Amino acid sequence: MTDEDNKPNEGEAQPPPEGEDASEDLTVDDILAAASDDGQAADDAVAVLQSTLEERTRDLQRITAEFQNYRKRVERDKSRAGELATAAVLQSLLPVLDDLDRARDHGDLNGPFGSVAEQLAGALAKHGLEAFGAKGDPFDPQVHEAVAHMQMPDVDGPTCIDVMRSGYRLGDKLLRPALVAVAEPSEETAAPEPDVAADEPEAPADAADEPAKAEQAEDEPSNDEAAEGSEADRAEAAEPEPSEDGAEAEAVDADGTAEAGETDGGDEGQPKQ
Repeated sequence: MTDEDNKPNEGEAQPPPEGEDASEDLTVDDILAAASDDGQAADDAVAVLQSTLEERTRDLQRITAEFQNYRKRVERDKSRAGELATAAVLQSLLPVLDDLDRARDHGDLNGPFGSVAEQLAGALAKHGLEAFGAKGDPFDPQVHEAVAHMQMPDVDGPTCIDVMRSGYRLGDKLLRPALVAVAEPSEETAAPEPDVAADEPEAPADAADEPAKAEQAEDEPSNDEAAEGSEADRAEAAEPEPSEDGAEAEAVDADGTAEAGETDGGDEGQPKQ
């Protein structure tokens, strides 16, 4: 190969010499297009990151809410378990409290024994134990259990007149109802029934007079009957009444006729002369 062969042809494009910037051949449009492509890619990347951030934020909020609910549920279950345990312990001590009440009623809680009973009652009250049921309380079937019923005139409604056993509650939870005797109002003191006749509206005056008018109409004769009665009265009035003289004359005529008959009869019986 000779040096002539190594010489480049004049018609061929020559590569730029080393060290020269190739960007000199780029135009403004090329630069703007490249910048636009880079900006679009950056916007796409930002949108992806924003969507991912929103998704992760929702997941974090959901997990936080679930954890809060879980913590509340655990605390509620723990409190309920504590209340159930306290109720079980207190309920096991109720027979002891019943014995103390009976001893108090008999006057046996004196001296140190009475002080111990008061301390025990105070300690149980601090844990929420509350006794209920006293004479004169209104009867409530939700918290009272009636073991006897009677009627008394001096009560207005079902009333507890005697307490056989006190009831106890722990907060809103009923541990045991109270055993009571209930008195109810007697029938004599029961509220009188309302006067139904007094509440009924008064009938109008015309309506009240209608039965009397109907009875009067039945008693009075009709117009035709009244007319017939008037004609009969006039006919009776028109007939002459026989006088005493006429009656005597008729009696004389009757006697004369009778005598004449007798004479004629007597003559007929005698022979003719």
